[in-house]
Amino acid sequence: MISWSGGKDSALALHNVSSKGRKILGLLTTLTSDFERISMHGVRRSLLLAQGRALDLNLEEVWIPKDATNTIYEKRFAEKVLKYRAPVIFGDLFLEDIRRYRENLFRRLGVRAEFPLWGRDTKKLAEQFIELGFGALVCTVDPRKLGWEFCGREFDYSFLRDLPEGVDPCGENGEFHTFVYKGPIFRIEIGVTRGEIVLRDGFYFCDIMPKR
Repeated sequence: MISWSGGKDSALALHNVSSKGRKILGLLTTLTSDFERISMHGVRRSLLLAQGRALDLNLEEVWIPKDATNTIYEKRFAEKVLKYRAPVIFGDLFLEDIRRYRENLFRRLGVRAEFPLWGRDTKKLAEQFIELGFGALVCTVDPRKLGWEFCGREFDYSFLRDLPEGVDPCGENGEFHTFVYKGPIFRIEIGVTRGEIVLRDGFYFCDIMPKR
């Protein structure tokens, strides 16, 4: 299984392991039931389903309410993980506290957590994503770190050049999140269009929509 946010880091992690011949059992994604969107990223469920079809992988949805406690999240996440009892792959890059949290949780479940991108140079990783032919839109921006005008932009070399000093090129500190709509792991490109940008719960969200 791969912990799938729909963004570039989970896409790169999937590309990394699948290129080595690893069989992936499915995508494991947390969604917020109040909005029917991917948690944190705010992406519509319909686009998540489109990713699953384009990747030809099963989708395991972990539903949590808005403002869910860690206890609720861990219980519902564990139910899906224990259904497969297979290693779970994460796209985490360098945040030690998050890695420790995941490893401690999975140790209790008796399941291995894997981090194939861990410790990689994030600037080179961001450039590799583009060079491999992936395409992604910025779906979420933290206004404490980036201006609203970065929300909805294409994740490309121009975006990377415009990032202010101190902002991680992969957004690993939560500066921004992305939605991947094409790439070497996809059978087909997902048609998307940009909707309105809104400020909600302290973050800017671009409402990425399926192209009709």
